[in-house]
Amino acid sequence: MTSVKEINEKDPVKDEYSVDERAEHEVAETHLNPNHDNASILSKEEFEDEAIYDFDDSNNYSTTFVDDHNPMGLRKPTKQEASSLRRVLGRADWACYLICVAEFAERASYYSCQTLLSNFVTNPLPEGSGTGKLVPGSVNVNPGALGLGVPAATAITYTLTFVAYLVPLYAGYVADSQIGKFRAIWIGVICGFVAHILLVIAAVPAVIAGGNAIVPTAFGIITLAFGTGFIKPNLLPLLMDQYPEESDVVKLLPSGEKVIVDRQKSLERMVLVFYWSVNLGALFPIPSVYIEQRIGFWFAFFIPIIIYLIIPVVFWFVRPRLKKEELQSSVMVNTNKILNVLFRGNWIKRIRNNTFWDYAAPTNMHARGEEYYSAKKKKPITWTDQWVLDVKQIVNISKVFLYFVIFNLCDAGGTGATPALTAQSGSLTSDGTPNDIYSSFNPITIIFLIPILDYGIYPLLRRWKIDFRPVLRITFGFLLAALSQVAAAVIQKEIYNQIECGDHATECVEKGIVAPFSAWVLVMPYILSAASECFANTSGYELGYIRAPPHLKGFVQALFLLANAIAAAIGDAISPALKDPNLVWYFAALAIVGGVFTVIFYIHFRNLHKIMGQESKLRAIMMREENDKEVLEVNNLALITSVPSAAVKQL
Repeated sequence: MTSVKEINEKDPVKDEYSVDERAEHEVAETHLNPNHDNASILSKEEFEDEAIYDFDDSNNYSTTFVDDHNPMGLRKPTKQEASSLRRVLGRADWACYLICVAEFAERASYYSCQTLLSNFVTNPLPEGSGTGKLVPGSVNVNPGALGLGVPAATAITYTLTFVAYLVPLYAGYVADSQIGKFRAIWIGVICGFVAHILLVIAAVPAVIAGGNAIVPTAFGIITLAFGTGFIKPNLLPLLMDQYPEESDVVKLLPSGEKVIVDRQKSLERMVLVFYWSVNLGALFPIPSVYIEQRIGFWFAFFIPIIIYLIIPVVFWFVRPRLKKEELQSSVMVNTNKILNVLFRGNWIKRIRNNTFWDYAAPTNMHARGEEYYSAKKKKPITWTDQWVLDVKQIVNISKVFLYFVIFNLCDAGGTGATPALTAQSGSLTSDGTPNDIYSSFNPITIIFLIPILDYGIYPLLRRWKIDFRPVLRITFGFLLAALSQVAAAVIQKEIYNQIECGDHATECVEKGIVAPFSAWVLVMPYILSAASECFANTSGYELGYIRAPPHLKGFVQALFLLANAIAAAIGDAISPALKDPNLVWYFAALAIVGGVFTVIFYIHFRNLHKIMGQESKLRAIMMREENDKEVLEVNNLALITSVPSAAVKQL
């Protein structure tokens, strides 16, 4: 067997595997289909065996970390090391984690405004109030301003979410191919600042009294959504790009112990820290709702502006420490060309016989005699086989993201059930507690649960060698989200049973009559949903980054966020059902659909980790072929330039 050459670590798209000549020859039979019968050829026996590993090859080392114990840098592990050495977590430069501070500030301001808008739009001005605050003596009355009702507030909430998660498709593409993630984030920051100013104007007492508040409110919502749309798909990829290693590496500790610095688990921690900061920011609605209750909406909308100003300060400080981005303007051009080729001719037949993706691979196109993308116009083929694999992986990860539409509808802390639960709290005895304070138990739970997972449960599972894979974590998260809707349905049923108006509870609420039990019972669906997010959302972000091609990280994150937009559109469509006596069945239907899709998801993706492993090895083969071509071209160029020099010497 010939010696193995590992892939050059300096290239960010190279995988952690390399292959020998026999494996490379045989794997050509598998094309781009990871389920091919010859997939056994790609077993780990062909990769990284100590007997053929070149420990002196500098291409097997990463020089991002060098010390006395690791003078050549950190080395890629052999197969034996990967299965036997203890695994530890790596880390990025501490300054890069200030990106999480920026995310905290953005989410704190966003969630504060989103929460305030619910009462601001739903309820009328309390009697005797000009700012929306409660006047002394008010009992079981909520702050308000516009008085448009629950359906209008729900529609506005869903519109904000839909636009905020649809814009990232454009923002992610522009960031990846034209302006970079950092500049795209700055565009979002500017839009967000303008939005906060507009919402403060809308809440000025004179504007509310004049009946003109709806105009700045509408523009503020749209501008806030655009700001979020440019920030959201780019901030987490920007953070994860700062992780220094492109694969697992072996590190020699001062104690003499060799350990594996696990890239996937290190990225998992980065996602958890990022998501923790998101939910720390989500706690800021707690003081905001008390401010709206005691001072008024104008001041409650003003506080988020102060928090928002943290963002430009953070980015000014962290900018010199960030990795330089490499943009590829041909990203979408090549993607569109590949899709055009894929759907030529009898593409349905190719799907059935598992050759759909092979058809667009340039090697297969040349084998069919196709030398041009467009024979008539003589347009060249501008992509490689690896590009086809990239597009294939994007399509496959998008299938995972589609299931998050149902998850987001079931998530009490996200897109779906939040407006209904906020309205539900108005039917319960609050004893002066603002009705939108209960939703804060979603981020509170996450803030406490993530450190437990990161420093307790996950290390314990690693020690016991239990592989709690992303698909398993997502499945468990989906199940918890469905259970949160079961809890909400039970609570709503009890409201109908105990309130005087029965299943027309809203009529009693309008008269100041509520169900005779505490609204604090609502923390149960919020706690269950929070736990579901810790497993499902964090794993979704992680999968999106790991599976995305290096030049499409932002766009793939945008596809993940698109599930929120679709869920918001569905929620908006069914919002007319959010009224008595339908609320029990509304929650029950979400629970049933969520449970069914949890089972379907697990059946569909239970072997995803195997497919990902096979795809990574295919990528290694393609990268080796590209490297060989580059080396050959350089050698040929050197030979050509040396001939004239030799001739001149002879003269």
